[in-house]
Amino acid sequence: MNNSIFIGGGGPDYSEPQGLLLKYANRHGLVAGATGTGKTVTLQILAEGFSDAGVPVILSDIKGDVSGMAVAGSPDHKLHGPFTERAEKIGFEAFRYDSFPVVFWDLFGEQGHPVRTTIAEMGPLLLSRLLGLSDAQEGVLNIAFRVADEEGMPLLDLDDIRALLLWVGENADELSLRYGNVAAASVGAIQRSLLVLENQGAAHFFGEPALDLADLMQVTPEGRGHVNILAADRLVQSPQLYATFLLWLLSELFETLPEVGNPDKPKLVFFFDEAHLLFDDAPKVLVDKVEQVARLIRSKGVGVYFITQNPDDVPEDVLGQLGNRFQHALRAFTARDQKALRRAAETYRPNPRFDTGDAIRDVGVGEAVTSMLEGKGVPGVVERTLIRPPATQLGPCDPETRRALIAASPVAGKYDTAIDRHSAHEMLAERAEAAAKAAEAAEAEVAAEEEKAREFKAARRYSGGASPGRARRVSGSDGIGGALASALVKELKGTTGRRIVRGILGGLFKGR
Repeated sequence: MNNSIFIGGGGPDYSEPQGLLLKYANRHGLVAGATGTGKTVTLQILAEGFSDAGVPVILSDIKGDVSGMAVAGSPDHKLHGPFTERAEKIGFEAFRYDSFPVVFWDLFGEQGHPVRTTIAEMGPLLLSRLLGLSDAQEGVLNIAFRVADEEGMPLLDLDDIRALLLWVGENADELSLRYGNVAAASVGAIQRSLLVLENQGAAHFFGEPALDLADLMQVTPEGRGHVNILAADRLVQSPQLYATFLLWLLSELFETLPEVGNPDKPKLVFFFDEAHLLFDDAPKVLVDKVEQVARLIRSKGVGVYFITQNPDDVPEDVLGQLGNRFQHALRAFTARDQKALRRAAETYRPNPRFDTGDAIRDVGVGEAVTSMLEGKGVPGVVERTLIRPPATQLGPCDPETRRALIAASPVAGKYDTAIDRHSAHEMLAERAEAAAKAAEAAEAEVAAEEEKAREFKAARRYSGGASPGRARRVSGSDGIGGALASALVKELKGTTGRRIVRGILGGLFKGR
Protein backbone atom coordinates (compact mmCIF):
# COMPACT_ATOMS: atom_id res chain seq x y z
CA MET A 1 0.00 0.00 0.00
CA ASN A 2 3.03 2.32 -0.37
CA ASN A 3 1.59 4.05 -3.43
CA SER A 4 -1.92 4.30 -2.06
CA ILE A 5 -3.98 5.55 0.86
CA PHE A 6 -5.28 2.78 3.09
CA ILE A 7 -9.07 3.21 3.35
CA GLY A 8 -10.16 0.10 5.26
CA GLY A 9 -10.87 -3.59 4.94
CA GLY A 10 -13.19 -5.33 2.51
CA GLY A 11 -14.09 -8.87 1.57
CA PRO A 12 -16.30 -11.35 3.46
CA ASP A 13 -14.46 -10.80 6.77
CA TYR A 14 -13.18 -7.23 6.11
CA SER A 15 -9.58 -8.44 5.97
CA GLU A 16 -8.82 -7.49 2.34
CA PRO A 17 -7.02 -4.07 2.20
CA GLN A 18 -8.87 -1.39 0.24
CA GLY A 19 -6.77 1.54 -0.95
CA LEU A 20 -6.97 4.65 -3.08
CA LEU A 21 -4.14 4.67 -5.62
CA LEU A 22 -2.35 8.04 -5.46
CA LYS A 23 -1.73 8.14 -9.23
CA TYR A 24 -5.51 8.10 -9.80
CA ALA A 25 -6.41 10.35 -6.88
CA ASN A 26 -6.55 13.42 -9.14
CA ARG A 27 -9.44 11.84 -11.03
CA HIS A 28 -11.78 13.17 -8.37
CA GLY A 29 -14.20 11.45 -6.07
CA LEU A 30 -17.51 11.41 -4.23
CA VAL A 31 -18.28 10.84 -0.54
CA ALA A 32 -22.03 10.42 -0.10
CA GLY A 33 -24.44 9.17 2.52
CA ALA A 34 -27.23 10.13 4.86
CA THR A 35 -26.64 12.21 7.98
CA GLY A 36 -24.84 10.30 10.73
CA THR A 37 -23.49 7.47 8.55
CA GLY A 38 -19.80 8.40 8.83
CA LYS A 39 -19.05 10.78 5.94
CA THR A 40 -17.01 13.12 8.15
CA VAL A 41 -14.71 10.31 9.35
CA THR A 42 -14.18 9.18 5.75
CA LEU A 43 -13.29 12.77 4.83
CA GLN A 44 -10.93 12.88 7.82
CA ILE A 45 -9.04 9.67 7.02
CA LEU A 46 -8.71 10.68 3.35
CA ALA A 47 -7.22 14.04 4.37
CA GLU A 48 -4.86 12.27 6.78
CA GLY A 49 -3.74 9.88 4.06
CA PHE A 50 -3.06 12.65 1.55
CA SER A 51 -1.13 14.70 4.11
CA ASP A 52 1.04 11.71 5.02
CA ALA A 53 1.74 11.24 1.30
CA GLY A 54 2.95 14.87 1.04
CA VAL A 55 -0.18 16.16 -0.69
CA PRO A 56 -1.63 19.48 0.61
CA VAL A 57 -5.37 19.45 1.27
CA ILE A 58 -8.10 22.11 1.29
CA LEU A 59 -11.36 21.28 3.03
CA SER A 60 -14.34 23.22 4.28
CA ASP A 61 -15.44 22.71 7.87
CA ILE A 62 -19.22 23.11 7.88
CA LYS A 63 -19.94 21.89 11.42
CA GLY A 64 -16.62 22.84 13.01
CA ASP A 65 -15.68 19.24 13.86
CA VAL A 66 -12.93 18.76 11.25
CA SER A 67 -10.72 21.16 13.22
CA GLY A 68 -9.90 18.19 15.46
CA MET A 69 -7.34 17.13 12.83
CA ALA A 70 -4.96 19.54 14.54
CA VAL A 71 -5.01 17.32 17.67
CA ALA A 72 -4.00 13.68 18.06
CA GLY A 73 -6.63 11.18 19.13
CA SER A 74 -6.51 9.93 22.70
CA PRO A 75 -6.59 6.47 24.33
CA ASP A 76 -8.92 8.05 26.87
CA HIS A 77 -11.59 8.63 24.24
CA LYS A 78 -14.73 6.53 24.58
CA LEU A 79 -14.20 5.06 21.11
CA HIS A 80 -10.62 3.96 21.72
CA GLY A 81 -11.69 0.35 22.36
CA PRO A 82 -13.90 0.03 19.26
CA PHE A 83 -11.25 1.75 17.14
CA THR A 84 -8.57 -0.68 18.32
CA GLU A 85 -10.80 -3.67 17.59
CA ARG A 86 -11.61 -2.33 14.14
CA ALA A 87 -7.92 -1.77 13.35
CA GLU A 88 -7.18 -5.40 14.27
CA LYS A 89 -10.13 -6.67 12.26
CA ILE A 90 -9.07 -4.93 9.05
CA GLY A 91 -5.35 -5.58 9.55
CA PHE A 92 -4.42 -1.94 10.12
CA GLU A 93 -1.15 -2.56 11.95
CA ALA A 94 0.07 1.03 11.45
CA PHE A 95 -2.82 2.47 13.47
CA ARG A 96 -1.60 5.25 15.75
CA TYR A 97 -2.85 8.52 17.15
CA ASP A 98 -1.28 11.60 15.62
CA SER A 99 -1.91 15.27 14.83
CA PHE A 100 -1.48 16.89 11.42
CA PRO A 101 -0.10 20.26 10.20
CA VAL A 102 -3.31 22.29 10.06
CA VAL A 103 -3.66 25.88 8.80
CA PHE A 104 -6.93 27.61 9.66
CA TRP A 105 -8.65 30.04 7.25
CA ASP A 106 -11.80 32.11 7.56
CA LEU A 107 -13.41 34.54 5.11
CA PHE A 108 -14.45 36.68 8.06
CA GLY A 109 -11.04 36.52 9.76
CA GLU A 110 -12.50 35.28 13.06
CA GLN A 111 -11.50 31.59 13.25
CA GLY A 112 -8.48 31.67 10.97
CA HIS A 113 -6.38 33.75 8.63
CA PRO A 114 -8.48 36.12 6.49
CA VAL A 115 -9.18 35.00 2.93
CA ARG A 116 -9.52 37.80 0.38
CA THR A 117 -9.72 38.26 -3.34
CA THR A 118 -10.36 41.30 -5.49
CA ILE A 119 -13.47 42.14 -7.48
CA ALA A 120 -11.38 41.95 -10.66
CA GLU A 121 -10.13 38.45 -9.86
CA MET A 122 -13.66 37.27 -9.13
CA GLY A 123 -14.76 38.47 -12.58
CA PRO A 124 -18.23 39.39 -13.87
CA LEU A 125 -19.51 35.81 -14.35
CA LEU A 126 -18.94 34.60 -10.78
CA LEU A 127 -19.89 37.98 -9.32
CA SER A 128 -23.18 37.86 -11.24
CA ARG A 129 -23.80 34.39 -9.79
CA LEU A 130 -23.00 35.69 -6.34
CA LEU A 131 -25.44 38.59 -6.75
CA GLY A 132 -28.15 36.54 -8.44
CA LEU A 133 -28.36 38.95 -11.40
CA SER A 134 -30.61 38.64 -14.44
CA ASP A 135 -29.15 38.46 -17.96
CA ALA A 136 -29.70 42.20 -18.52
CA GLN A 137 -28.08 43.09 -15.21
CA GLU A 138 -25.18 40.76 -15.90
CA GLY A 139 -24.70 42.58 -19.22
CA VAL A 140 -24.44 45.94 -17.44
CA LEU A 141 -21.92 44.46 -15.00
CA ASN A 142 -19.83 43.21 -17.94
CA ILE A 143 -19.88 46.74 -19.40
CA ALA A 144 -18.65 48.12 -16.06
CA PHE A 145 -15.75 45.65 -16.03
CA ARG A 146 -14.90 46.58 -19.62
CA VAL A 147 -14.89 50.29 -18.80
CA ALA A 148 -12.64 49.69 -15.78
CA ASP A 149 -10.20 47.78 -17.97
CA GLU A 150 -10.10 50.44 -20.69
CA GLU A 151 -9.82 53.29 -18.18
CA GLY A 152 -7.08 51.58 -16.17
CA MET A 153 -9.09 51.57 -12.93
CA PRO A 154 -8.36 48.63 -10.60
CA LEU A 155 -11.45 46.97 -9.09
CA LEU A 156 -10.40 45.73 -5.68
CA ASP A 157 -13.27 46.03 -3.21
CA LEU A 158 -16.98 46.80 -2.97
CA ASP A 159 -16.37 50.57 -2.86
CA ASP A 160 -14.65 50.34 -6.24
CA ILE A 161 -17.47 48.52 -8.01
CA ARG A 162 -20.09 50.78 -6.43
CA ALA A 163 -18.30 53.96 -7.53
CA LEU A 164 -17.82 52.59 -11.04
CA LEU A 165 -21.49 51.62 -11.36
CA LEU A 166 -22.49 55.14 -10.25
CA TRP A 167 -20.28 56.61 -12.97
CA VAL A 168 -21.68 54.16 -15.53
CA GLY A 169 -25.22 55.19 -14.61
CA GLU A 170 -24.44 58.90 -14.97
CA ASN A 171 -22.87 58.31 -18.39
CA ALA A 172 -25.40 55.72 -19.53
CA ASP A 173 -26.37 57.53 -22.76
CA GLU A 174 -22.85 57.62 -24.13
CA LEU A 175 -21.96 54.12 -22.94
CA SER A 176 -25.14 52.69 -24.47
CA LEU A 177 -24.01 53.87 -27.90
CA ARG A 178 -20.65 52.11 -27.48
CA TYR A 179 -21.50 48.88 -25.62
CA GLY A 180 -25.27 48.41 -25.65
CA ASN A 181 -28.15 49.47 -23.47
CA VAL A 182 -27.29 50.58 -19.94
CA ALA A 183 -30.57 50.90 -18.06
CA ALA A 184 -30.72 52.88 -14.86
CA ALA A 185 -32.97 50.18 -13.39
CA SER A 186 -30.28 47.54 -13.97
CA VAL A 187 -27.61 49.70 -12.34
CA GLY A 188 -29.90 50.25 -9.36
CA ALA A 189 -30.64 46.52 -9.05
CA ILE A 190 -26.92 45.69 -9.00
CA GLN A 191 -26.30 48.35 -6.36
CA ARG A 192 -29.05 46.88 -4.17
CA SER A 193 -27.59 43.38 -4.54
CA LEU A 194 -24.17 44.69 -3.57
CA LEU A 195 -25.70 46.20 -0.43
CA VAL A 196 -27.26 42.84 0.49
CA LEU A 197 -23.92 41.14 -0.13
CA GLU A 198 -22.16 43.62 2.12
CA ASN A 199 -24.69 42.99 4.87
CA GLN A 200 -23.82 39.27 4.65
CA GLY A 201 -20.18 40.08 5.40
CA ALA A 202 -18.71 40.02 1.89
CA ALA A 203 -16.85 43.27 2.54
CA HIS A 204 -14.30 41.15 4.45
CA PHE A 205 -13.80 38.93 1.40
CA PHE A 206 -13.13 41.58 -1.26
CA GLY A 207 -9.90 43.50 -0.92
CA GLU A 208 -6.17 43.10 -0.46
CA PRO A 209 -3.85 41.43 0.31
CA ALA A 210 -5.39 38.80 -1.94
CA LEU A 211 -4.85 35.12 -1.24
CA ASP A 212 -1.66 33.67 -2.70
CA LEU A 213 -2.51 30.17 -3.91
CA ALA A 214 1.02 29.01 -3.11
CA ASP A 215 0.16 29.39 0.58
CA LEU A 216 -2.43 26.63 0.17
CA MET A 217 0.08 24.22 -1.33
CA GLN A 218 2.82 24.10 1.29
CA VAL A 219 4.55 20.99 2.62
CA THR A 220 6.29 20.70 6.00
CA PRO A 221 10.06 20.06 6.21
CA GLU A 222 9.14 16.49 7.19
CA GLY A 223 7.31 16.08 3.88
CA ARG A 224 3.71 16.19 5.11
CA GLY A 225 1.16 18.24 3.22
CA HIS A 226 -0.58 21.05 5.06
CA VAL A 227 -4.26 20.54 5.82
CA ASN A 228 -5.96 23.87 5.05
CA ILE A 229 -9.27 24.05 6.94
CA LEU A 230 -11.75 26.75 5.94
CA ALA A 231 -14.12 27.68 8.77
CA ALA A 232 -17.51 27.51 7.02
CA ASP A 233 -20.02 27.28 9.86
CA ARG A 234 -20.93 30.95 9.44
CA LEU A 235 -20.13 31.10 5.73
CA VAL A 236 -22.59 28.33 4.89
CA GLN A 237 -25.42 30.58 6.11
CA SER A 238 -24.80 32.54 2.90
CA PRO A 239 -24.94 29.66 0.40
CA GLN A 240 -24.29 31.80 -2.66
CA LEU A 241 -21.16 33.31 -1.13
CA TYR A 242 -19.95 29.88 0.01
CA ALA A 243 -20.47 28.19 -3.35
CA THR A 244 -19.10 31.09 -5.39
CA PHE A 245 -15.98 31.36 -3.25
CA LEU A 246 -15.15 27.67 -3.63
CA LEU A 247 -15.83 27.76 -7.36
CA TRP A 248 -13.63 30.86 -7.64
CA LEU A 249 -10.87 29.01 -5.81
CA LEU A 250 -11.13 26.05 -8.19
CA SER A 251 -11.11 28.39 -11.20
CA GLU A 252 -8.05 30.23 -9.90
CA LEU A 253 -6.21 26.93 -9.39
CA PHE A 254 -7.15 25.85 -12.90
CA GLU A 255 -5.96 29.11 -14.48
CA THR A 256 -2.77 29.41 -12.39
CA LEU A 257 -1.28 25.92 -12.15
CA PRO A 258 0.76 24.46 -15.03
CA GLU A 259 -0.11 21.26 -16.85
CA VAL A 260 1.47 18.18 -15.25
CA GLY A 261 -0.24 15.37 -17.15
CA ASN A 262 -0.55 12.21 -15.03
CA PRO A 263 1.56 12.73 -11.89
CA ASP A 264 2.45 9.99 -9.43
CA LYS A 265 0.37 11.82 -6.83
CA PRO A 266 -1.78 14.97 -6.84
CA LYS A 267 -0.30 18.40 -6.19
CA LEU A 268 -3.41 19.37 -4.23
CA VAL A 269 -6.71 17.80 -3.16
CA PHE A 270 -9.85 19.84 -2.64
CA PHE A 271 -12.77 18.59 -0.52
CA PHE A 272 -16.06 20.37 -1.18
CA ASP A 273 -18.51 19.69 1.68
CA GLU A 274 -22.27 20.27 1.21
CA ALA A 275 -21.71 20.11 -2.55
CA HIS A 276 -25.41 20.56 -3.33
CA LEU A 277 -25.04 24.25 -2.43
CA LEU A 278 -23.00 24.74 -5.57
CA PHE A 279 -25.68 23.35 -7.86
CA ASP A 280 -28.98 24.37 -6.24
CA ASP A 281 -30.75 26.81 -8.59
CA ALA A 282 -27.49 27.32 -10.49
CA PRO A 283 -27.83 28.54 -14.11
CA LYS A 284 -26.67 26.17 -16.81
CA VAL A 285 -23.68 28.34 -17.68
CA LEU A 286 -22.37 27.92 -14.14
CA VAL A 287 -22.92 24.15 -14.08
CA ASP A 288 -21.09 23.98 -17.41
CA LYS A 289 -18.23 25.91 -15.81
CA VAL A 290 -18.02 23.40 -12.93
CA GLU A 291 -18.03 20.49 -15.38
CA GLN A 292 -15.27 22.14 -17.44
CA VAL A 293 -13.12 22.74 -14.38
CA ALA A 294 -13.68 19.19 -13.07
CA ARG A 295 -12.87 17.73 -16.48
CA LEU A 296 -9.67 19.69 -17.05
CA ILE A 297 -8.21 20.50 -13.64
CA ARG A 298 -7.05 16.91 -13.09
CA SER A 299 -4.34 17.56 -15.70
CA LYS A 300 -3.09 20.30 -13.37
CA GLY A 301 -2.65 17.68 -10.66
CA VAL A 302 -5.66 18.76 -8.58
CA GLY A 303 -8.22 16.28 -7.26
CA VAL A 304 -11.73 17.42 -6.32
CA TYR A 305 -13.88 15.40 -3.91
CA PHE A 306 -17.54 16.28 -3.43
CA ILE A 307 -19.19 15.46 -0.10
CA THR A 308 -22.99 15.35 -0.08
CA GLN A 309 -25.92 13.32 1.21
CA ASN A 310 -27.16 11.95 -2.09
CA PRO A 311 -25.37 11.42 -5.41
CA ASP A 312 -28.40 13.01 -7.08
CA ASP A 313 -27.26 16.33 -5.61
CA VAL A 314 -24.49 16.40 -8.22
CA PRO A 315 -25.43 16.93 -11.91
CA GLU A 316 -24.94 13.86 -14.06
CA ASP A 317 -22.27 15.44 -16.27
CA VAL A 318 -20.21 16.32 -13.20
CA LEU A 319 -20.92 12.98 -11.50
CA GLY A 320 -19.44 11.21 -14.51
CA GLN A 321 -16.06 12.82 -13.74
CA LEU A 322 -15.86 11.37 -10.21
CA GLY A 323 -13.90 8.13 -10.46
CA ASN A 324 -13.40 7.25 -6.77
CA ARG A 325 -16.61 6.55 -4.82
CA PHE A 326 -17.28 6.19 -1.08
CA GLN A 327 -20.98 5.57 -0.63
CA HIS A 328 -22.29 5.43 2.93
CA ALA A 329 -25.82 4.33 3.70
CA LEU A 330 -28.78 5.84 1.87
CA ARG A 331 -32.17 5.67 3.58
CA ALA A 332 -34.99 4.71 1.20
CA PHE A 333 -38.04 5.94 3.10
CA THR A 334 -39.95 7.23 0.07
CA ALA A 335 -40.45 6.16 -3.54
CA ARG A 336 -38.14 8.98 -4.60
CA ASP A 337 -35.46 7.74 -2.20
CA GLN A 338 -35.77 4.19 -3.55
CA LYS A 339 -35.40 5.45 -7.09
CA ALA A 340 -32.30 7.43 -6.12
CA LEU A 341 -30.84 4.36 -4.40
CA ARG A 342 -31.33 2.24 -7.52
CA ARG A 343 -29.66 4.91 -9.67
CA ALA A 344 -26.72 5.06 -7.27
CA ALA A 345 -26.33 1.26 -7.35
CA GLU A 346 -26.32 1.19 -11.14
CA THR A 347 -23.20 3.35 -11.31
CA TYR A 348 -21.00 0.70 -9.65
CA ARG A 349 -19.20 -2.27 -11.16
CA PRO A 350 -21.11 -5.29 -9.69
CA ASN A 351 -19.72 -7.65 -7.13
CA PRO A 352 -21.10 -11.22 -7.40
CA ARG A 353 -21.02 -11.65 -3.60
CA PHE A 354 -23.83 -9.16 -2.88
CA ASP A 355 -26.46 -6.89 -4.38
CA THR A 356 -25.13 -3.33 -4.56
CA GLY A 357 -28.50 -1.72 -3.90
CA ASP A 358 -29.05 -3.79 -0.77
CA ALA A 359 -25.53 -3.04 0.43
CA ILE A 360 -26.00 0.74 0.04
CA ARG A 361 -29.16 0.51 2.11
CA ASP A 362 -27.81 -1.84 4.78
CA VAL A 363 -24.23 -0.75 5.54
CA GLY A 364 -23.77 0.43 9.12
CA VAL A 365 -22.11 3.50 10.58
CA GLY A 366 -18.42 3.53 9.69
CA GLU A 367 -18.94 1.21 6.76
CA ALA A 368 -19.23 2.21 3.10
CA VAL A 369 -19.72 0.78 -0.35
CA THR A 370 -16.52 1.72 -2.16
CA SER A 371 -15.20 1.62 -5.69
CA MET A 372 -11.81 3.11 -6.54
CA LEU A 373 -9.95 3.34 -9.81
CA GLU A 374 -7.55 0.49 -10.53
CA GLY A 375 -4.98 -0.23 -13.26
CA LYS A 376 -5.38 1.97 -16.37
CA GLY A 377 -8.03 3.99 -14.54
CA VAL A 378 -10.71 1.28 -14.65
CA PRO A 379 -13.33 1.42 -11.86
CA GLY A 380 -12.77 -1.32 -9.31
CA VAL A 381 -15.38 -3.90 -8.34
CA VAL A 382 -17.70 -2.51 -5.68
CA GLU A 383 -16.85 -3.62 -2.15
CA ARG A 384 -18.33 -3.32 1.31
CA THR A 385 -15.53 -1.64 3.25
CA LEU A 386 -15.08 -1.11 6.96
CA ILE A 387 -13.46 2.34 7.13
CA ARG A 388 -10.26 2.54 9.18
CA PRO A 389 -10.26 4.58 12.41
CA PRO A 390 -8.84 8.12 12.26
CA ALA A 391 -5.52 9.09 13.85
CA THR A 392 -6.78 12.53 14.85
CA GLN A 393 -9.34 13.73 17.34
CA LEU A 394 -13.02 13.31 16.57
CA GLY A 395 -14.83 16.60 17.04
CA PRO A 396 -13.54 20.17 17.18
CA CYS A 397 -10.37 21.37 18.84
CA ASP A 398 -10.66 23.87 21.68
CA PRO A 399 -10.39 27.65 21.01
CA GLU A 400 -7.02 27.93 22.79
CA THR A 401 -5.47 25.32 20.49
CA ARG A 402 -6.91 27.07 17.45
CA ARG A 403 -5.49 30.45 18.53
CA ALA A 404 -2.07 28.94 19.22
CA LEU A 405 -1.95 27.28 15.79
CA ILE A 406 -3.03 30.50 14.04
CA ALA A 407 -0.25 32.41 15.83
CA ALA A 408 2.37 29.80 14.87
CA SER A 409 1.12 29.37 11.29
CA PRO A 410 3.58 29.72 8.38
CA VAL A 411 1.41 32.60 7.03
CA ALA A 412 0.91 34.36 10.37
CA GLY A 413 0.75 38.14 9.90
CA LYS A 414 0.66 38.01 6.10
CA TYR A 415 -3.08 38.55 5.67
CA ASP A 416 -4.11 39.97 9.03
CA THR A 417 -4.09 43.68 8.04
CA ALA A 418 -6.20 44.82 5.09
CA ILE A 419 -4.61 47.16 2.51
CA ASP A 420 -6.60 49.94 0.83
CA ARG A 421 -4.70 50.63 -2.40
CA HIS A 422 -5.35 53.49 -4.86
CA SER A 423 -8.07 52.06 -7.09
CA ALA A 424 -11.30 52.87 -8.97
CA HIS A 425 -13.07 54.50 -6.01
CA GLU A 426 -10.22 56.93 -5.33
CA MET A 427 -9.60 57.61 -9.04
CA LEU A 428 -13.22 58.50 -9.73
CA ALA A 429 -13.32 60.67 -6.60
CA GLU A 430 -10.26 62.55 -7.87
CA ARG A 431 -11.85 63.06 -11.27
CA ALA A 432 -15.03 64.33 -9.68
CA GLU A 433 -13.05 66.73 -7.46
CA ALA A 434 -11.06 68.03 -10.43
CA ALA A 435 -14.26 68.48 -12.44
CA ALA A 436 -15.90 70.34 -9.55
CA LYS A 437 -12.92 72.70 -9.28
CA ALA A 438 -13.01 73.31 -13.03
CA ALA A 439 -16.73 74.07 -12.83
CA GLU A 440 -16.16 76.43 -9.91
CA ALA A 441 -13.41 78.22 -11.83
CA ALA A 442 -15.65 78.53 -14.89
CA GLU A 443 -18.46 79.93 -12.79
CA ALA A 444 -16.09 82.45 -11.14
CA GLU A 445 -14.84 83.53 -14.58
CA VAL A 446 -18.35 84.10 -15.85
CA ALA A 447 -19.22 86.03 -12.69
CA ALA A 448 -16.13 88.24 -13.20
CA GLU A 449 -17.14 88.92 -16.80
CA GLU A 450 -20.63 89.83 -15.66
CA GLU A 451 -19.24 92.23 -13.06
CA LYS A 452 -16.96 93.80 -15.67
CA ALA A 453 -19.91 94.23 -18.01
CA ARG A 454 -21.92 95.96 -15.26
CA GLU A 455 -19.07 98.34 -14.44
CA PHE A 456 -18.58 99.17 -18.11
CA LYS A 457 -22.28 99.86 -18.54
CA ALA A 458 -22.39 102.13 -15.49
CA ALA A 459 -19.31 104.06 -16.65
CA ARG A 460 -20.71 104.70 -20.14
CA ARG A 461 -24.10 105.78 -18.79
CA TYR A 462 -22.65 108.64 -16.73
CA SER A 463 -19.94 109.72 -19.16
CA GLY A 464 -20.35 113.36 -20.36
CA GLY A 465 -18.27 112.95 -23.53
CA ALA A 466 -20.55 110.67 -25.49
CA SER A 467 -23.42 111.80 -27.69
CA PRO A 468 -26.91 110.69 -26.71
CA GLY A 469 -27.25 108.62 -29.85
CA ARG A 470 -23.98 106.92 -29.29
CA ALA A 471 -24.89 106.27 -25.66
CA ARG A 472 -28.18 104.73 -26.65
CA ARG A 473 -26.47 102.41 -29.13
CA VAL A 474 -23.94 101.27 -26.56
CA SER A 475 -26.64 100.86 -23.96
CA GLY A 476 -28.63 98.67 -26.33
CA SER A 477 -25.61 96.57 -27.11
CA ASP A 478 -24.83 96.20 -23.40
CA GLY A 479 -28.41 95.17 -22.73
CA ILE A 480 -28.14 92.25 -25.13
CA GLY A 481 -24.74 91.20 -23.75
CA GLY A 482 -25.95 91.58 -20.17
CA ALA A 483 -29.02 89.44 -20.85
CA LEU A 484 -26.87 86.70 -22.39
CA ALA A 485 -24.41 86.83 -19.49
CA SER A 486 -27.24 86.74 -16.98
CA ALA A 487 -28.81 83.71 -18.66
CA LEU A 488 -25.45 81.93 -18.75
CA VAL A 489 -24.86 82.54 -15.05
CA LYS A 490 -28.32 81.20 -14.17
CA GLU A 491 -27.63 78.09 -16.20
CA LEU A 492 -24.26 77.55 -14.52
CA LYS A 493 -25.62 78.10 -11.04
CA GLY A 494 -28.39 75.59 -11.56
CA THR A 495 -26.18 72.84 -12.97
CA THR A 496 -22.75 73.16 -11.36
CA GLY A 497 -23.07 70.05 -9.22
CA ARG A 498 -24.60 67.87 -11.90
CA ARG A 499 -24.48 68.72 -15.60
CA ILE A 500 -21.14 70.51 -15.77
CA VAL A 501 -19.38 67.82 -13.73
CA ARG A 502 -20.98 65.13 -15.83
CA GLY A 503 -19.94 66.87 -19.05
CA ILE A 504 -16.36 67.31 -17.95
CA LEU A 505 -16.15 63.69 -16.80
CA GLY A 506 -17.58 62.68 -20.13
CA GLY A 507 -14.88 64.67 -21.86
CA LEU A 508 -12.23 63.00 -19.76
CA PHE A 509 -13.67 59.60 -20.66
CA LYS A 510 -13.63 60.45 -24.40
CA GLY A 511 -10.04 61.57 -24.25
CA ARG A 512 -8.68 58.44 -22.64
